[in-house]
Amino acid sequence: MSDFKVDYQTHPSQYRHWTLAVDGEVATLSLDIQEDGGILPGYKLKLNSYDLGVDIELHDALQRVRFEHPEVKSVIVTSLKDRIFCSGANIFMLGLSTHAWKVNFCKFTNETRNGIEDSSRHSGLKFVAAVNGACAGGGYELALACDEIVLVDDRSSSVSLPEVPLLGVLPGTGGLTRVTDKRHVRHDHADIFCTSVEGVRGQRAVDWRLVDAIAKPAQFAEVVAKHVKQLPAHSKRAGAAAKGQGVSLNPLHKTTTADSLHYDFVQVDIDRAKRTATLTVSAPKAAVPSTIEAIHQAGDSWYPLQMARELDDAILHLRTNELDIGTWLLKTKGDSALALQSDAVLVQHQAHWLVNETIGLLRRTLARLDVSSRSLFALVDEASCFAGTLAELAFCADRAYMLALPGIDQAPHITLSELNMGYFPMVNHQSRLQRRFYEETEPMESVRAVIGQALNAEQALALGLITAAPDDIDWADELRIAIEERAAMSPDSLTGLEANLRFSQKESMETRIFGRLSAWQNWIFNRPNAVGDKGALKVYGKGEKAAFDMNRV
Repeated sequence: MSDFKVDYQTHPSQYRHWTLAVDGEVATLSLDIQEDGGILPGYKLKLNSYDLGVDIELHDALQRVRFEHPEVKSVIVTSLKDRIFCSGANIFMLGLSTHAWKVNFCKFTNETRNGIEDSSRHSGLKFVAAVNGACAGGGYELALACDEIVLVDDRSSSVSLPEVPLLGVLPGTGGLTRVTDKRHVRHDHADIFCTSVEGVRGQRAVDWRLVDAIAKPAQFAEVVAKHVKQLPAHSKRAGAAAKGQGVSLNPLHKTTTADSLHYDFVQVDIDRAKRTATLTVSAPKAAVPSTIEAIHQAGDSWYPLQMARELDDAILHLRTNELDIGTWLLKTKGDSALALQSDAVLVQHQAHWLVNETIGLLRRTLARLDVSSRSLFALVDEASCFAGTLAELAFCADRAYMLALPGIDQAPHITLSELNMGYFPMVNHQSRLQRRFYEETEPMESVRAVIGQALNAEQALALGLITAAPDDIDWADELRIAIEERAAMSPDSLTGLEANLRFSQKESMETRIFGRLSAWQNWIFNRPNAVGDKGALKVYGKGEKAAFDMNRV
């Protein structure tokens, strides 16, 4: 898999596994996975089982619902296969995959599920899982991400999380956490549920809170429609009046070389000897359209939307395709006044569906950066534009270095905007400044008081917004030493260190998924009971019985 490069861009005309249909205020996403349509050769996607390619299509389809179909307030997720909703992640794919591929696959899948919940929470875009057949593993985890689950009551269809007894691993895309934190399934019921292969069906599934409703096949569509109608009462979506007013998401302007990615507003340059990638995000080149009419006319080239799409694609490319590049250097460039004007437009029109969805995309993209297992250093130099939304990149970073040039007009500055005060919460629902200052009142009031002011290195250091402020004599050497030291350390221990420090206080369902669950799954994926020659993942489907080392660790 090391020579294979994943492209996260696609289009409905290229879908092989999903069908998106829109009828008024309701969209239907139907799963019909093609067995021979795996993203890599060597396995068949039987029983509506999915791989990374299936989830890339799902992610794209969700983006198109958000931006191209503002009339949609509810989404039905269902299957076109008879008596099968989804059997989860393809086991043969997992058995053939490298450890890094498995982990990146689970992380992207988690983020897509989290994105469903993020849209429900912030946009009022509601989701109903119409489970019209057997629903197991990752298939049930997809259903769990929806607001409500309706299960067909046909005496055979069930929901299940069979990973522990069947495969020797965990439900790796949030199943355990959503069962408890989101659906409040009693822990003893969850224990039985997660250690049985056959799952739970019918009235017991309702009684145990595993689903919201059941319906006989003849009434299934009617019951689903009833749930869909009830959900979006407080939606921020535009609804039927906005039909035809969506913004088409066209392919990104992207040039790729062996060591670089170039978009219109994002540039990535890789130094393989130093194992670094420099991500430079540009401010707008001119004032952004500031009326709703002009924003609509700009479409997907409207700066905040285009920049967010480009940055999201760059993060995914580096995370999946550049495993050895362990340190990302975050830089910005451009005119701070133009960056702040863009922020002001977002704040002014935040109630409009398109602006709200753009803020949502920025929020999810920055959150994707937070959970990337890479060291993040922000470099604030003479060309920088760490202003407003772009300043969030510095607050994402594990360290922020700012060049100090006292008395020079062109010295670097950091400028805060209202958007830094909670518009882009991390997955623990804290703003990055709240995380930085442990929500202590005095430092938060101090930074709020300087919104709009261009802060030099001395001021930013005094406010606690940066890590260090070397002068021009020490700048190059201090950065070189920091980057070389980072590159010499164990990537495994750095990943654990960074994840703990980035999410050091408040917990949420999402942090437990990425922290506890993902960390345990990461470890279990390395254990012989799962991936050894006689491990459950390796012998699945071969008619052999897994051989477990019975020592508890």
